[in-house]
Amino acid sequence: MIRVYNDRGQLIAGAVVSDQYPRGVIRIQEGAWYGPTGSEINAIDTYGDPNTVTLDVGTSELAQACSAYTCIVEYEKFKGEAPAVNAFSGPIEVTL
Repeated sequence: MIRVYNDRGQLIAGAVVSDQYPRGVIRIQEGAWYGPTGSEINAIDTYGDPNTVTLDVGTSELAQACSAYTCIVEYEKFKGEAPAVNAFSGPIEVTL
């Protein structure tokens, strides 16, 4: 498992090392559900949602497609016991 992070957020994901991509490049498959460890800002996403580390700006007012298919992140081997995936246990209400 790896921890992927930048100034937008952080996530934990499974990892497979492959020579199909250049060294230092990681690919995170889209489609994960957001499952943070808590309600605090920058909580670790437990289900590998790539939206956690990408910019949330639509391509236009009409399309609103994802504008960031790439982003710069840091990554490292995750140490310790991985937190339980909670993406399917219902929303966490955050009071600001």
